[in-house]
Amino acid sequence: MSTDRLRPLRAEDLPLVRAWRNHPAVRQHMFTTHEITADEHAQWFQRQQADATRRLYLFERDGVPQGFMHLSGVRPGGVCEWGFYAAPDAPRGTGRAMGAATLAELFEVEQVHKICGQVLQGNRASLRFHEALGFQPEGVLPQPHVGADGQRQDVHCYGLQAEAWRATRTG
Repeated sequence: MSTDRLRPLRAEDLPLVRAWRNHPAVRQHMFTTHEITADEHAQWFQRQQADATRRLYLFERDGVPQGFMHLSGVRPGGVCEWGFYAAPDAPRGTGRAMGAATLAELFEVEQVHKICGQVLQGNRASLRFHEALGFQPEGVLPQPHVGADGQRQDVHCYGLQAEAWRATRTG
C-alpha cells in the first residue's frame, strides 16, 4: 500500500517543480504557456510566501515527488481556488490521489467552504478529473483566454462545496 502526502513546497523543490511546469505536456494546458525562467520562478515563490492565504504543496507518493498543488484564498469558511499539475512521468492515477489529498486538507484542516477550479476548453483530462472528484460545472466563460497558438479558448468553471464533499465521503 502506498503512502500519499502533501507537504509544503520548499525553495529546494523549485528546480523540480519548474522542470515539470516547463514540460510541453504540462505547459500546453496552462494559462501562461511561456517557459518559466529560474529567476521568474524564484520571484513567484517569494510572492506566494508573502500571502497568508496561499498554500503551495508538493504531492509525494512513498516519498517520491509526483505533483504540485497551488491554492489561493485559503481561509476558514472561505472560497479558495486551486491549480495543479502532476509530474509528466507520474503514474496513472496520481492526479486523482493528489486531488483527494488536497480536498481532505482543505475541507478538514483548513475548513474552507468551497473550492473553485478553472479548466481550459481543450484539457479534457482536467474536465474529467474535476467531475470525478465531485466538482459541479458552474458555467463557461466564452473565450477569455488566448492560447499559445493565438486561438481564443473558453474557460470552464467548477466548484465543490464542503457539504457536498462530506456527503460523498459518508454516503
